[in-house]
Amino acid sequence: MKNLFKQKAMLMDIDLDDKKLHQFETFKMMLWEWNKKMNLTAITKEEEIIDKHFIDSLTIIKTGYIRENIRLIDVGTGAGFPGIPLKIAVPDIKLVLIDALKKRTVFIKEVITQLKLDDIEVIHVRAEEIGQDKRYRERFDVCVSRAVASLDVLSEYCIPLVKLGGVFISQKGPNIENELNYDSKKAIEILGGSIKDIIQIYLPKTDIERKLITIDKIKQTPTKFPRKPAKVKKYPIAAEK
Repeated sequence: MKNLFKQKAMLMDIDLDDKKLHQFETFKMMLWEWNKKMNLTAITKEEEIIDKHFIDSLTIIKTGYIRENIRLIDVGTGAGFPGIPLKIAVPDIKLVLIDALKKRTVFIKEVITQLKLDDIEVIHVRAEEIGQDKRYRERFDVCVSRAVASLDVLSEYCIPLVKLGGVFISQKGPNIENELNYDSKKAIEILGGSIKDIIQIYLPKTDIERKLITIDKIKQTPTKFPRKPAKVKKYPIAAEK
């Protein structure tokens, strides 16, 4: 299975050496063990973990934005995706992982220790809160998210964290037409973003399709955003007075 993973990564022009493959193997084993005592993922079969967690996370490298020494934040990282696989593949990125569920951050911290990764900060916090924190607001070159939320909601979580000239990358499934509606486009504009590209990717040797929406940060986000949690999901930005 390790060889198959290496081959699939190489099909995306990502070369994983023995050290990185060992880190992924350790990550996989920890995911299995911890999942027995807490619900981290519904994906538990080995090949599905490789495809739907590891390879899926690494597709972000195909955007061309994941480079050495960038500052990257993963919003709603869950069990560490896509942030941890990106850190393994590109060790010199400076990474912040946030999640609103404490048990997930506890797991991630243990993964970081076991994999001996450095330059990573793990924060138990809601995205709406960190977006108003001056230590993190508009401080990142890249923000990524696989979180299950509509594009307008995700944009309000993520765009405030991106600095001018940076990019927000939203990982989505194949059917995004309904999300690219007036509410989403207007929200992105108000938040200071501009949709640059929609990249279609099939995970190697599968029929699994992903779309990566890249959103450039072209102006500063108004200070009122992100709003309080109850408002973010209930009242679209496009309807704001």
